[in-house]
Amino acid sequence: MELPGNIQSTMMTRHQKAEVMIAGEQLRLRLHDSKLIKDHRHHLRTYPNCFVAQELIDWLIAHKEVSDRETAVQLMQYLMEHDIIHHVCDKWSVFKDAKYLYRFRKDDGTFPFNIEVKIFMRGQRLYEHLIPSKDSILQLRQEKGVAYERSFPGYMLIDWLLQNGEIESRRQGLDLCKALLEHDIIQHVSLKHHFFDSGLLYQFCINFRRRRCLSELLHETDNEEIECKTQHDQDSPFTLHRTFPSESKSDFLSVEPAMDVLTDGHCGSLTHQQHSSCGYPLNVSIPTALAVRCNPTSVLKRHVTCEELFSPGAPYIKRVITILGDDLGWGIVVRGKSPCYVQAVDPGSPAAAAGVKVRQFVCRVNGCSVLHLDYRTLSKLVMTGPRFVTLEVMQPLD
Repeated sequence: MELPGNIQSTMMTRHQKAEVMIAGEQLRLRLHDSKLIKDHRHHLRTYPNCFVAQELIDWLIAHKEVSDRETAVQLMQYLMEHDIIHHVCDKWSVFKDAKYLYRFRKDDGTFPFNIEVKIFMRGQRLYEHLIPSKDSILQLRQEKGVAYERSFPGYMLIDWLLQNGEIESRRQGLDLCKALLEHDIIQHVSLKHHFFDSGLLYQFCINFRRRRCLSELLHETDNEEIECKTQHDQDSPFTLHRTFPSESKSDFLSVEPAMDVLTDGHCGSLTHQQHSSCGYPLNVSIPTALAVRCNPTSVLKRHVTCEELFSPGAPYIKRVITILGDDLGWGIVVRGKSPCYVQAVDPGSPAAAAGVKVRQFVCRVNGCSVLHLDYRTLSKLVMTGPRFVTLEVMQPLD
């Protein structure tokens, strides 16, 4: 069944970082095998485990990874922007087709090993151990009459982890598997359950062993930009069209909380700070129809307390979502108080691409608990922080 365009875009973006990391690691190993990565001496100093940019481009063209030198430079620049490679002295932030030395961050220990990356690499290592095993737990199994390839019961994965010394207790194994699911490494076969130490079936979301063609990374980026542009051009039910000139144009504008348009005082828009500060002036009159579109009725069926979210057996899944805001912000509206929840998401925004959905409850922002904050404080926390924001949310099991 063909998925709608916005869902395809979300899925592609969600796995984009994983694909770049895997492709970068595959390239690193191949370059080591080809002896292209080695110690180089320059200006009386030896730089270990690095490569010459020109030699790498020659190698990429010779191995038909790219068609020309310009494409090769674009590809390596893409890897630089994703912290896969860097100039040995960090003198250049761009990749140059010259006799400059570059190095994989994994070879010099400068790769940014945050929690998300650590969990990703743990999942990759587990996958690599499970796939070649003769008695692998990844097998064709059935759940509710539907067959799923390379699936495994939850309890069986925890058994395997214990037997192979990966964990010290079942509780530790459960926590690890939940983290793998929350970071989209594994998933329930029909996406209906969180991870349980039970007979429910799960699968790996990523085929770590699929050989990535490096030029595919650039094509995926181009397709994503085209698709996002198309979605931005479409009308959104939360679009406000300005009737006066503006230096910036946004399909998901911020409105100051003190305005009359916010009749119930419960709506906050998480857009970039410079855009939220240049919204409508306070004395501008806004038509009633636009006010309704800006401040729709709550998407929640009833109020949910913080205690309900974390009570045993509660129908919620924890998700960790990382969003890189663009020039217009993040494209998300939050409402409520203790806990705040997602009221609306612009379909073509960075938030939508990262997997933010309505009715998700925001628990943490960049590692800080926000459960007991109201929407105004939460919005301020995000807008005054970095463009790279990590949200921990509780998502209803629908």
